[in-house]
Amino acid sequence: MTQANWNDTVIADSEATSVVEGNHYFPADSVRWELLKVNDRQTVCHWKGTANYYDIVVDGTANRAAAWQYRNPSPAANNIKGHVAFGGGVKVKRTPTESRDAATSAPGLLRRMFSGGQSR
Repeated sequence: MTQANWNDTVIADSEATSVVEGNHYFPADSVRWELLKVNDRQTVCHWKGTANYYDIVVDGTANRAAAWQYRNPSPAANNIKGHVAFGGGVKVKRTPTESRDAATSAPGLLRRMFSGGQSR
């Protein structure tokens, strides 16, 4: 799971980000769009195309132009079309997948089967 957090608030949360040039690009459906406000900033990357920016607003505090997306990227960057990346102090953290509980692992299940259903 990968999360983007700012001001103690989860901005995006996804199992499937695309990493380009060290930035995690989150699928559009994993982003909390109610926290993003359109910013008129645009930049151009020679191989990705034009990036459109958003301010992140949490509890009335704005982080200006801290999110961006390539709405119509070049064919070389089509895998991030519509995805959103974050900067400006947004913490993007990948958390390890939770390991299965010992009681539901294969050895745990076998132990319960042969001990009358009781976990040890």
